Amino acid sequence: MTGVLPSQTIETMLQTGEISVSSPVAEGQVQPASLDLRLGTVAYRVRASFLAGHDRSVQDRLSEFEMHRIDLSNGAVLEKGCVYVVPLMESLALPEGVQAVANAKSSTGRLDLLTRTITDGGTEFDRIAPGYTGPLYAEICPRSFSVLVRPGMRLNQIRFRKGQSVLTDADLAVLHDRSPLVDGEAVIDDGLGFSVDLQPAQGTLVGYRAKPHTGVIDLDNIGHYDPADYWEELHASDGKIILDPGAFYILVSREAVHIPPAYAAEMAPFLAMVGEFRVHYAGFFDPGFGHDAVGGSGSRGVLEVRCHEAPFVLEHGQVVGRLVYERMADVPEQLYGSGIASNYQGQGLKLSKHFKAT
Repeated sequence: MTGVLPSQTIETMLQTGEISVSSPVAEGQVQPASLDLRLGTVAYRVRASFLAGHDRSVQDRLSEFEMHRIDLSNGAVLEKGCVYVVPLMESLALPEGVQAVANAKSSTGRLDLLTRTITDGGTEFDRIAPGYTGPLYAEICPRSFSVLVRPGMRLNQIRFRKGQSVLTDADLAVLHDRSPLVDGEAVIDDGLGFSVDLQPAQGTLVGYRAKPHTGVIDLDNIGHYDPADYWEELHASDGKIILDPGAFYILVSREAVHIPPAYAAEMAPFLAMVGEFRVHYAGFFDPGFGHDAVGGSGSRGVLEVRCHEAPFVLEHGQVVGRLVYERMADVPEQLYGSGIASNYQGQGLKLSKHFKAT
């Protein structure tokens, strides 16, 4: 069995102890091709982001960098611009042939809440070596908004794979011919390219920019906040906008994306040479994303964009990222958007689920 492990295999891993939990698995925690990871009861405020490094544990490094501890039991605020490490409720005892990759959940990325997974002995963020046995930690850095968190909240997720599962460009071209992956011409070059939509079919609203001084967002509050208190609307009538250094934007892809049931995808940043910006890393696309959307034409990809050193003109149709497709080891018993309360199926330009619909 080669490929990304589906939900039914993840359930088996939970039963056999390859995945251990300190609290019973929550409803909806197992997704079609991933497992949501949950915050534990304590957060460590640290001086700087770090990796454990070879033969070092995260706890060892915490003794070097810890500033203070925060009890999350009754909820606590993680402040904008600070770095925290939170032990997770899940730990792993992976078989030698199984590796894992983690990523921020969609809602986490849309809040510019930088969340990465670190492990004992780890030398990369979000990458977990085959056979890893040990605890998991979330490194969290709120970059635009301070957030209120509690134990059990799910900010990131983990995907397991066995063997080589990434599709080559030739494989992608064949798959697109058989089951169109985008509604239009497929730009295939080291993955499936996608571009930004700055000429909407109706109106002039093309995105949102995070306001610099806002209140706290309680991550348990769904559909609660007025977007105007946290975001500035971006309008364009000429198909371009200027990105400001250090600012965070929510934009949307021009293409409607389709992930067939036997595949999964991950959003990867585009080459830095194309401009002084980066698309955020939140990026698992589950099997079935866009598959049963209204009209059957896929779902747009929401782009979380941060500009770097210099103001940069972003123009309609400019390629800003790519999707790397992977084979599933088996078709998941439950697909994205099909009876599992998926928040972003059939989406267009959309803020995180915490904001009222506009």
